[in-house]
Order: sequence, then structure tokens, then C-alpha cells
Amino acid sequence: MASRLGKMPIWQRYFVIGSIFLCSITGLMYLLVNDFHLTPLIFRPHTILSWHGLTAMAASMALGSVLTVHLKAGLKAKQQMVSGLGQLVCLLALILTAALLYYGPAELREHAITAHWVIGILFLGFFLGHMLHISCKQKALS
Repeated sequence: MASRLGKMPIWQRYFVIGSIFLCSITGLMYLLVNDFHLTPLIFRPHTILSWHGLTAMAASMALGSVLTVHLKAGLKAKQQMVSGLGQLVCLLALILTAALLYYGPAELREHAITAHWVIGILFLGFFLGHMLHISCKQKALS
């Protein structure tokens, strides 16, 4: 039987996955509409950006909820270190670049925008890899 150490309760798992996916989707939507000038089907760029900000707040809370148990257990077990720590580094960098977008000097804004979306895409890759590894591991155990 597999250890439950570090395994999130179901409500927390849904909160973490849901908030991070919604944040990622709204970020990608904003990138495509605003930076790549794809015509929005329904939402205006400001509406998408507002939703991205709200879901980023939820994703930040989700990060805080996993730091105390899930991350600690993963570090102790030395499992999924690359995807787990990759996510953590990316999330911290995303928070920093988001702060630069709103509170940083104007001359850094374009660099912060580019860094934010590149790191966001990298984060999504780490997150999906982390989830896929867990799903494959659970299927192998059952």
C-alpha cells in the first residue's frame, strides 16, 4: 500500500489543479489576444486579464496550501524533484514578474511581460509533467 504522506486531501487537490489550470488558461488567452492579436471570441483583453489576476490570487493561495505538507514530503522522499522544484521556482518568478508589471519601472515592463509569459509556459510544462507522473504512478499501483 502506498504512503499517504504528502498526499493532498481531495478538496485541496481540486483547488490546486483548478486554480492553476484556470490561471494558466486565462494567461494563455490573454497572451494570444493581446500579444499575438488573435481576435477574442467572447471576452475583451481587460476581462481576460481581470480573470487572470483573480485566478492568480487563487493559485498563490493554492501554492501556500501545499508548501507545508506536500512539498516537504516530496523533498523528504526525494520524488519528482525536478517537476516539483521547477514549479516552485517558476511560481516564485511569476509572482516577481507580475509585481514588476504593476509596480516596477516602465523601462522594465516589456522585459517583464516577455519573462512572465515564457516562465508561465515553462511552469505549465512542469505542472503537467508533475500531474502526469502522479497519474501514471497511481495507475501502476492499482
